[in-house]
Amino acid sequence: MSAERKRSLSIAGHRTSVSLEDAFWDALKQIAAAEGRSVTALVAQVDSTRGDTSLSSALRLHVLDHYRRLVDGSNGTT
Repeated sequence: MSAERKRSLSIAGHRTSVSLEDAFWDALKQIAAAEGRSVTALVAQVDSTRGDTSLSSALRLHVLDHYRRLVDGSNGTT
């Protein structure tokens, strides 16, 4: 896996930096595009529901959950 890349985003009116590996940034772009929204909007949604988890961890878990749902759906399970 590639090294982490830090990106700066404006979320809820403030700037923040998030470090993720390229594969996670690519996955977030794909998920956001499939949902018809920007990566920033997706990150803001994850940020608003993450609780005490770091934003980077919450984003990785969101990507994992997204792809797990896809796999579960393709196997006919829920």
